Amino acid sequence: MTEALHLLIEALQTNFILKAILVGVLVAISSSLLGVFLVLKKYSMIGDGLAHVSFGAIAIAVFLGLTPLYVSIPLVTASSILILKLNEKAGINGDAAIGLVSSFSVALGYLIASSTSGFSVNLSSYLFGSILLVSNTEVILAIILSIVVTFTVLFLYNSFFALTYDEEFASVSGLKTKTLNYTLSILTSLTIVLGIKVVGTMLISSLIIFPTVTALYVAKSFKKTIIFSLIISVSCVILGILLSIMINTPTGATIVVLNGIFFMIFYLIKKLSR
Repeated sequence: MTEALHLLIEALQTNFILKAILVGVLVAISSSLLGVFLVLKKYSMIGDGLAHVSFGAIAIAVFLGLTPLYVSIPLVTASSILILKLNEKAGINGDAAIGLVSSFSVALGYLIASSTSGFSVNLSSYLFGSILLVSNTEVILAIILSIVVTFTVLFLYNSFFALTYDEEFASVSGLKTKTLNYTLSILTSLTIVLGIKVVGTMLISSLIIFPTVTALYVAKSFKKTIIFSLIISVSCVILGILLSIMINTPTGATIVVLNGIFFMIFYLIKKLSR
């Protein structure tokens, strides 16, 4: 135990650990804020779908010898818009549209990956994250994204609230529901791309879903759900990074497991209190 604490203290004095914590917290803020609206809107699986799309985008970037981040951002954003278009124009159910786009992206990514030498070596870092290797560019993008998401949610809070609980009523009331949906979808796609560094493509949707679902067992109002979701998400990221250093476990997986533990604890508390 003493050795683990000593290792943790040494790690916290290094620049890359501090950058990892900063990016993790910023991504946690963005994902939890958006997650509340996505989960209550029953559209949370778009996170999982876009994460699969990002796998295909990363494979394309590696194949072309480009930086994955710069390829993933436009492709994942375009895919989020495509999902909404399929839902609106082609009359395809939201879950089905997500499934179509995500499964095609994974298949394409795997085909490209199988023909790209060296890709399999870095595969685990893309699938399960590599938060301890964040770049300065990713730190800057995470800061910008968290600011944009926070101010967008604050500015459009009432509109998003109406959209989440009754989209038809929101449309009749004069709100531009299509624009709001696109805004929510694009912000989610950007959060997904940056979140891949934190927990990877396989686990990123958990950062969107777990904190909100857990908060719903505690909070008694919409605003409190957002606040609790933020606290839970940020706490799990910080504790996950620190714990992974102490016990030498994969950081992304540790963060997600902690989210799962928090969920089970609050679920049991809720059940026992009844």
